[in-house]
Amino acid sequence: MKTRAEIEERYKWDLTKFCKNNEDFYSRLEKLKQELHEFKKYEGKLKTSDKLLFECLEKENEFFKELGFLYVYASLYKKGDNACEEANEMYEKINLFCTQVNIQTVFIGLEIAKFPSSKLKELQNDKLFKNYARMFERILRRKKHFLSKKEEMVLTKISEFTDGYSENFDKFADVDLEFGEIEDGNGKKHTLNQSNYSLYVESKDRKLRENAFRRMNGRYGDFINTLANNYLYDIKVTAVTSKLRKYKSSLSRSIYKEEASEKTYKLLIKKVRENVKIVEDFFEIKRKMLKLDKIAIYDTFAPIVNELDYKFTYDEAIELIKKALAVLGGDYVKLIDRAKNERWIDVMPNKNKDSGAFSWGTYGATPVVLTNFEGNLESVFTLAHELGHAMHTYYSNSNQPIQTAGYTIFVAEVASTTNEMLLLNYLLKNAKTDKEKIYYYNHFLVQVRSTIFRQTMFSEFEDFAYSTYEAGTPLTRQLMCSKYYDLNKFYYGKDVELIDEIQYEWARIPHFYSPFYVYKYATGLICAINISTKLLSDNKNMLPKYKKFLSSGSIKSPIALLKECDCDLEQDKIYDDVFKVCQDYIVKWKELI
Repeated sequence: MKTRAEIEERYKWDLTKFCKNNEDFYSRLEKLKQELHEFKKYEGKLKTSDKLLFECLEKENEFFKELGFLYVYASLYKKGDNACEEANEMYEKINLFCTQVNIQTVFIGLEIAKFPSSKLKELQNDKLFKNYARMFERILRRKKHFLSKKEEMVLTKISEFTDGYSENFDKFADVDLEFGEIEDGNGKKHTLNQSNYSLYVESKDRKLRENAFRRMNGRYGDFINTLANNYLYDIKVTAVTSKLRKYKSSLSRSIYKEEASEKTYKLLIKKVRENVKIVEDFFEIKRKMLKLDKIAIYDTFAPIVNELDYKFTYDEAIELIKKALAVLGGDYVKLIDRAKNERWIDVMPNKNKDSGAFSWGTYGATPVVLTNFEGNLESVFTLAHELGHAMHTYYSNSNQPIQTAGYTIFVAEVASTTNEMLLLNYLLKNAKTDKEKIYYYNHFLVQVRSTIFRQTMFSEFEDFAYSTYEAGTPLTRQLMCSKYYDLNKFYYGKDVELIDEIQYEWARIPHFYSPFYVYKYATGLICAINISTKLLSDNKNMLPKYKKFLSSGSIKSPIALLKECDCDLEQDKIYDDVFKVCQDYIVKWKELI
């Protein structure tokens, strides 16, 4: 694999929009350190004068905008080459400074939260504070959940330790845990690790698939007591903090903080459960195409057609994506050209670069994308996905002030998966052979199964874990493993044979250390299927709504923003419409076999 220095510049992101160079980074960091002390003059005085309050809030925004440039620069520098000592040192220094900043500025939110409700409502309607209206609205909503200054300071300081259960898991899974060798159907041995696991479970060799599946989950089972205890203590931290903040449960806290909806959460689970036959039909098609008498859980990732023999250069991938997303308008397509030409994208894999893909950024600069482009079709889908995040960020930052530009996690996966759905529809429309169509039908249903059904199953599991603990019932590893096995039995459908080792799979899901995060993947894809379908069938009416959504940041609650984009997640219709699309894909697929 090439080193970072060997990668052509045009394939590497341009970080000069954040900092000119490392010398510029350190110079600006020193300046921020001096400016941090200036916040002291506002402490304890914010209620005395609206003018002083406005001055403090404006200074805070400018300070955090500059801090964002430095933090993103250091982080991306490191992610391009994680072995670079200079980058790691820079990253550690900015992280230490961020901790100091959080401690020394925590008083701002706390003092405002102590304002009488009448004062907060007055500030909401004050023209001077027009860009802060949403902030005051949110503080007013959460007013009763703020603690005293002393208590908030304690929670801020101890978070460095209470967040450690997630880090414990990461160190164990990524560094300490080894999986040894497994055999394929011919007796050949293969070393198994986290990176190549997906290759083995997607192998044509059934024995290799089974052995990989059993060994991966079984190794977590070897340490299940430790892993269950680690997760239990993470649950305890969240549950205790939620109780201290006067929420009725950890779930309620998560949903309330993000201005989401418990009705949406419950309706998602209800509607997904009602439509599990989609998964059963999908696996029945796979069973027939794999020519198996019975399909087992380790067959569910098996390929049913060979990877399409498509190879793309980066330039060709960009052109394909532009054609597929032309339905989003000329301005959107031009932004994709800008992303390429202005080097928003770090394209190629290199030694010690972050694996996977993401999009990120900070207010005041164009967003960035990291991919590890391999030239296959999957790489093209990944690039389209991350460009969806980047364009969402660009439109929001361009149309909103800094106070409302940032969108919530609840809506974060909508634009990215909408891009994927539009690319898939374009490829299907232009498919020339049945093999191509089958490949795309499978790709769609794999995504539906893994994102809508599987993530909803994950969410049911964590809801069980939290509600069990919060009800005072001992949350043992046996109880968690048994519940997880039963959920798999339901969500895989009646015809898929399970194996004992699947009961341990929950213990290797890192997202469980981010409470009630996973269900947003499911709602995101549901909205994306709905939006992409309407963009293709009624573009004139849907496109303005979608562009408004992309441009809205957090100007309203995520549920309200999605409703304006014809995605009412509190009503049955969107789920029924989306699952009908899924059934239509299955019908069309069956016609080809």
